[in-house]
Amino acid sequence: MTDSSDTAVYLYGVTRGLDPAVLGDSPGVAGAPVRGVVTGDLTALVSTVRLDEYGEEALRANLEDLAWIEATARAHHAVVDRAARVAPTAPVRIATVYHDDERVSQVLREGRERFGTALDRITGRSEWGVKAYAYPEDDRPAEEAVPTATGGGSGQAGAGTAYLRRRQEQRRRRTEAGRRLSERAQAIDAELRVHAVAVRRHPPQDPKLSGHAGTPILNVAYLLDDARVPEFQALVRDIDERSPGIGVEMTGPWPPYSFIETDGA
Repeated sequence: MTDSSDTAVYLYGVTRGLDPAVLGDSPGVAGAPVRGVVTGDLTALVSTVRLDEYGEEALRANLEDLAWIEATARAHHAVVDRAARVAPTAPVRIATVYHDDERVSQVLREGRERFGTALDRITGRSEWGVKAYAYPEDDRPAEEAVPTATGGGSGQAGAGTAYLRRRQEQRRRRTEAGRRLSERAQAIDAELRVHAVAVRRHPPQDPKLSGHAGTPILNVAYLLDDARVPEFQALVRDIDERSPGIGVEMTGPWPPYSFIETDGA
């Protein structure tokens, strides 16, 4: 049996109306079982973790370890995702750790109104992501080398001037293409956001991470009433079909990370 002096309590999020038993034996961070700390009508989803990995000094070191962060984030998000599919769940940041269950209960008591407001906002709603990618035909002229003049000095100067003009034209065309793509992205978002309860724009994802060949131009999270999701999905498909050179995709549902403020947890 683990000595309580060697352990702490890891918090995933706060939910309402959820029996942690429905999460089954699915493990949380470090393979630890997930359980609930109930205070009033709120339930904190937690795991008991060892201080030698989740204590203050250990966390400082582990948060510099990308592999550790990735594994912890994956386990954290998996717990939140399972809970959010059953009941409204307000996630907290990864690596949120408290001394014991009593301290977690105190957090719930002190934040009862704040957590209640957050859960009211997301009840019957879910987060969905929409990303758009541009796939323009590559009609850009190839980069040209400065011509080597074989004649006199005036011919060489003329060739250099022509080269600079071509480069300026290429830059102008790239700038104009970027402006047009930005306008198309804004138009897509404008058409979608009127159907959402709330919207949060994120920076377009690095193509190396997304695996898409196209240029990312839009990355937006929408908080939707669950009843309106089919209508929203149909609209995304319609926009995709009538947007030549643009691919639009929708993902979700996700736990409402983009629409929950729980930094005080």
